[in-house]
This record gives sequence, structure tokens and C-alpha cells, in this order.
Amino acid sequence: MFEVIKNGGWMMAPIILCSIVAMAIIGERFWSLQRKRIIPADLVPYIWQLHRDKKLDEPTIRRIKLSSPLGRILAAGLLNRKHGREIMKSSIEEVGRQVTHELERYLNALGSIASITPLLGLLGTVDGIIRVFSDIAIGGMGDPAVLSGGISEALICTASGLTVAIPSLFFHRYFERLVDDHVVRMEEESLRLIDIMQGAREDI
Repeated sequence: MFEVIKNGGWMMAPIILCSIVAMAIIGERFWSLQRKRIIPADLVPYIWQLHRDKKLDEPTIRRIKLSSPLGRILAAGLLNRKHGREIMKSSIEEVGRQVTHELERYLNALGSIASITPLLGLLGTVDGIIRVFSDIAIGGMGDPAVLSGGISEALICTASGLTVAIPSLFFHRYFERLVDDHVVRMEEESLRLIDIMQGAREDI
């Protein structure tokens, strides 16, 4: 493996760096975007039970806020539950936009890596081809080993760039869809909370 990296030339360094960053982002997003961490099960029924038992005080709402992203959104509505449906809804929407932005953390960087690494591989390819033609101009076609070295560098850079870019692009699209699914689910849970807190429905 070290020989392959060495034969790839100087352009392998940024490609390897991009691969390390991409793997770190993918691992972190897999951990942070787990459904149970974003949308705890039965949070709305739990809040409704607290409300019926008259235990929904500010310390309890603060704990709900710190429990999860969904808890943070619902806590914003709970703090304004006495000001009517529209105020409650607008406060939830405002915090919801902030939470959505946080769920998308690092996804732009992952998408940039997916776009940049093929270009880095292409640059390494061009550099290798230039070296081949320079060697031909200096020594002619007599030494196949010299020519194969430049061609090998070009092919290794291209393959390395694509090896990093393809999974980065896949996981970028996957996490984007996962965030969208979480956002839709949090919107549903928020509307359900608004309905039951404002008396529009009794079932949860």
C-alpha cells in the first residue's frame, strides 16, 4: 500500500487528507443522526402526561430541551403554550430552522470532498502525463520503465480520487435524505403537540 501511495506522486497527499476527513465526517454523522438521538420515542405522550399531572414547570421543560433536537423544538413551543396557537407554532418553526441547520452540519464539507477529489485525481493524472511527455522529449522512447512510471502515477491518482469521491457522494446524498426524513418527522411531532396543547385534539 505504501508503494502504491508513493508511486502516486505528490498529489496523493491531499487525496489521502480528504479521505481521512470524509471518514471522520461519515462516522460522526452516523452517530449524531441516529433516530433515537434526534427523535426520542414517545416524547410527545410523555409531555402530555406531565401537562395533565401539572408537572410541566420550567425546570422540566429545560430538561426536555436538553434531551434531544426534538426536545429543543418542543420546549420552544411549551414555553409559549399560554400565548395561543400561532405564537406557539412560530416559536417552534424558528427553533426548528436552527435545529435543521445543525443536523446538516459537515454535509457541505462532505459534498465538497466528493466534488474536489476527482479533480485532484485528474490533476495528478495530468501531472503524470506531462512527466511522461517530458521524459520522451529528453530521452526518446527507449526506456519503457521511465514511461511506465509516469503512466502509473497518472492511473493511481485517478483511481484514488474516484475511490474517495464515490463513497463521499453516496453518503452525502444518504445523510441529506436522512436529515429530510428527520425534519418531516419532527414537524409531525410538533404539530401533534400544538394540537393537544391547544385543545384541538385529545388523542396522542
